[in-house]
Amino acid sequence: MKTFQDIDEVLRFAMNEEQKAVDFYTILAKEARTEDMKKIFEQFAREEVGHKARLKRIKEEGSFTFHQGQVTDLKIGDYLVDVEPSPDMGYRDALVVAMKKEQAAQKLYMDLSERAPEGDLKTVFLDLAREESKHKLRFEQEYDDYVLKEN
Repeated sequence: MKTFQDIDEVLRFAMNEEQKAVDFYTILAKEARTEDMKKIFEQFAREEVGHKARLKRIKEEGSFTFHQGQVTDLKIGDYLVDVEPSPDMGYRDALVVAMKKEQAAQKLYMDLSERAPEGDLKTVFLDLAREESKHKLRFEQEYDDYVLKEN
């Protein structure tokens, strides 16, 4: 399994995943079944843009360093979702992918927070993990409302 080589690679990966989330939620907003869900998807897309900006700032400031052993403990496969969104994906499947993506992002930020020194940087990663967890919960609620109640 491939491991990250340095913190820049970790941050580039995280920023790329955040951009994928922005793109995904933008598409979901256009296909949302209710106006409320459209607004939620649009809000999540904006939040993911903010996440990416925070990560970019950390990368540019160089405020986060890892020892080599800490980086190799982070395995890329732990943060990938095995299903990618597709144009013909139904709403139910899109919700499942969204939940998995948010869970993977939450795990990455929790792992980064555990390796970050005490202080602002640790707080940033914990905040990001918390926000991703809230997103996942909202998708779980929508899944419950839309999928489980319709069956």
